[in-house]
Amino acid sequence: MQTQIADSYRNTPEGEVAERILRSCVHCGFCLATCPTYQVLGNELDSPRGRIYLMKQVLEGATPTAKTQLHLDRCLTCRNCETTCPSGVEYGKLLDIGRHIVEEKVGRSPLASATRAALRGGLGTPLLFNGALKLGQSVRGLMPDFLKARVPPAEHAGAWPAPRHQRRMLVLQGCVQPGLKPNINAAAARVLDRIGISLVAADEAGCCGALAHHLNDRDDGLAAARRNIDAWIPHLDARVEAIVMTASGCGAMVKDYGWLLRDDAAYADKAARVSAATKDISEILVGEAAALKPLAPRASPPTQKRIAYHPPCTLQHGQKLTGGVEALLANAGFELTPVAEKHLCCGSAGTYSILQPEIANQLKARKLGHLQAGAPELIVTANIGCLTHLQSGSPVPVRHWVELLDEALAAP
Repeated sequence: MQTQIADSYRNTPEGEVAERILRSCVHCGFCLATCPTYQVLGNELDSPRGRIYLMKQVLEGATPTAKTQLHLDRCLTCRNCETTCPSGVEYGKLLDIGRHIVEEKVGRSPLASATRAALRGGLGTPLLFNGALKLGQSVRGLMPDFLKARVPPAEHAGAWPAPRHQRRMLVLQGCVQPGLKPNINAAAARVLDRIGISLVAADEAGCCGALAHHLNDRDDGLAAARRNIDAWIPHLDARVEAIVMTASGCGAMVKDYGWLLRDDAAYADKAARVSAATKDISEILVGEAAALKPLAPRASPPTQKRIAYHPPCTLQHGQKLTGGVEALLANAGFELTPVAEKHLCCGSAGTYSILQPEIANQLKARKLGHLQAGAPELIVTANIGCLTHLQSGSPVPVRHWVELLDEALAAP
């Protein structure tokens, strides 16, 4: 794609990246077939190709409008288009640049700004979120059905094994996951403990920064990244093998720390090191297949064996990890039902389901239709956002896949 970047952006780090990405697009339109918002809305401007044209115009000096911002806001950042694109267009990076520029030029209404600030603070601060969640759960029985559906019942984690192995790995606890589904990280710790790896957390680490980043609060997102890097580097220096992610949305963000902080002289090298050490729990367990194999003969799924798996966009498109979870579950004795349109987003996308509920609910219904078509006893996924979003509309229980693996390995 030919482009003439405006003088105000030319020879700037963002302008150079944007120009390179724009020039790699060949207008082929393959991305339209796999773009969730284009599938729902049928509007070219709500497709990757249409948004690329909008961002190109802004980078060439055109004045963006609220309509420009709306089309960029409607993008789920699922990066399905990147998987589809034959030219390797790095759409996600271009979108980050485009959204930031448009946000500065167009701004937001006081209500929209307040809503986004509340989401960043409320969801990104475990103390606030968990306190509000516990309060809601304490009176859940008194709530009308429409409110009760929005407040999940309290859950408890099983035992977290004490560190006892020479091999150690770090885990990011996450923001909302410990409150909503405390058993996920504990289950991962138990699985790793069985193969001789102790899973530990760095207390100083907090939110990965993805919430702020995708809400265009660049400073807050990078501050979270720097805080986590400072918390993790001493552990990496002490020969911790990896930083384990049980939420694929967090994993995609932390793996991007090196890119996001590439121009920060104080953090660039440390950020790259952290990103290189970050692994999804499925990557770890696929790599430890030899250690898992001796446990397989006694693995027996307790009751529910027929499952449907939803691969989150942040795992399959963001991290380019496919097939690992399915193989681990199949080896543990579970039967995976066929699911159509595995590539398509469920509509969760961080805060998207809150800010764009109409589109998100249409995508949820479409996804659940495919997941339930094979009559599964359980639906499993790899990201807390997808899990809670799907569960809000599903009569079939939705769980994290590592919980099932933990139960299978623990069975007599």
